[in-house]
Amino acid sequence: MYHIRKKLEINCGINDRASCGASRGINCRDRQGKACMNKKLREYTRAQEDMVRENDHIDSKLYKEFGVKVGLRDENGNGVLTGLTNISKITSSHIENGMKIPEEGKLWYRGYPIQQLINSLGENEYGFEKIAYLLLLGKLPDLEEEKIFSNQIFAARTLPTNFTRDVIMKAPSEDIMNSMTRSILTLAAYDKRAKDTSIPNVLRQSIQLIAEFPMLAVYAYNAYNHYEKHQSMYIHQPSAALSTAANLLKLLRPDQKFTATEAKVLDTALILHMEHGGGNNSTFTTRVVTSSGSDTYSAIAAAMSSLKGPKHGGANIKVMEMMADIRSHVQDPEDKSEVSWYLNKILNKDAFDGKGLIYGIGHAIYSISDPREMVFKKYVEDLAAEKGKGRDLALYNAVEELAPGLIAAKRYMYKGVSPNIDFYSGFVYDMLGIPTELYTAMFAIARIVGWSAHRVEELICNNKIIRPAYMSVMDEIPVDAPYLPGSWDPGVTVYTPSSLKPTPVEPAAQPVEPAAPEQQG
Repeated sequence: MYHIRKKLEINCGINDRASCGASRGINCRDRQGKACMNKKLREYTRAQEDMVRENDHIDSKLYKEFGVKVGLRDENGNGVLTGLTNISKITSSHIENGMKIPEEGKLWYRGYPIQQLINSLGENEYGFEKIAYLLLLGKLPDLEEEKIFSNQIFAARTLPTNFTRDVIMKAPSEDIMNSMTRSILTLAAYDKRAKDTSIPNVLRQSIQLIAEFPMLAVYAYNAYNHYEKHQSMYIHQPSAALSTAANLLKLLRPDQKFTATEAKVLDTALILHMEHGGGNNSTFTTRVVTSSGSDTYSAIAAAMSSLKGPKHGGANIKVMEMMADIRSHVQDPEDKSEVSWYLNKILNKDAFDGKGLIYGIGHAIYSISDPREMVFKKYVEDLAAEKGKGRDLALYNAVEELAPGLIAAKRYMYKGVSPNIDFYSGFVYDMLGIPTELYTAMFAIARIVGWSAHRVEELICNNKIIRPAYMSVMDEIPVDAPYLPGSWDPGVTVYTPSSLKPTPVEPAAQPVEPAAPEQQG
């Protein structure tokens, strides 16, 4: 790896970026020593893996024996009730004669069915700001209220002086979610009332973050694209005359141009991703951190760290990878027998990533249908027609039709499966020219609205830290055991961290008075 220092190209001999300290401010003279230390640490931790796995293993039978709801869900996939909310509602079944009967999925925002909200928007109307008002403030705005709220967002769509240069462009990363999280936490340093958890202040911080998220995401990508991929860098300024979706496209594209169809489809995608109940991992994380009394920036940063996990926010990337793999092995996307043959190979772990999963099909809650996918598909079809992607759409249609039946035939299912919104969202982002590195960030740009609404509701309704129980199943060491913690030679020496040397002690020495117990977390 080469480093530029004093206008000289120096080969320090370190080829592993994880070992190199160049991006972390370590001088070249220190790098080889740092690399040596990192190598030794990696060797040490690899050597400890088996011991750690053995010591941390808990027999899966114990979870059932003690009635533990792993993942806070029962064996039928139903979430453990941990709270109440007025913000949204999700249903996918009803009870009939004591039996749970699957039904078409439904999603409400503040009492309004999501289909109704989307359909209420005019053909050329963008609804991000209106629906954000609904979720954050609790009611649909009239025209004047929507105008004032939108103006507040437009006014807040700016970053502190030199923030882009001093924060976003430093240490750019392919992981845009990490870059955004760093920026969110740094923004707290520019906020004199960062720790104020009063409702007006939290609303102010929420509106600012909703406005700033598109810039944090796109600028982070542009910095990565320039410094790591060696492409031209451009930093466009947002326009007060444009909606959030339109501004996103303007900020991202070199020519700042986009079509009305593109902006409308992206606006719809953002609305559909804004909120999905209080039990999803990132929203629950927001509530947990909020319950501790922490500030808005920390709560949202924690939610970002949750969302970036591949089990939560990265599903559309796996769908795109899977569809590319299917496309490379299926000659005719309209030949259902050929598509079915390859999907069976995926389910049998003989194709794609060997996991046996058809990504984008199935959901933790929905069974017969995902209402977001049902609404979104029309917009996907409109965009595919504009982009000339009919052949690709045909493949998506074939997988959507065939996959549920193939999955049901191979596996025991306590509920049905159907395409979820992530089945199509990656396809839409690809047609819009949005880089893969930004896919999860697009999710965050929308979901910041839901996180903010749940944070406010948690602050208003609850004044108790969320602290579930964990039962200990460890083996207790007998009090009269001859071993001293950290001893080199039981009963003869003990390890003292201050000197890093074994210190002799008398075998009959009296035990040290225990320290005062730590405060419970």
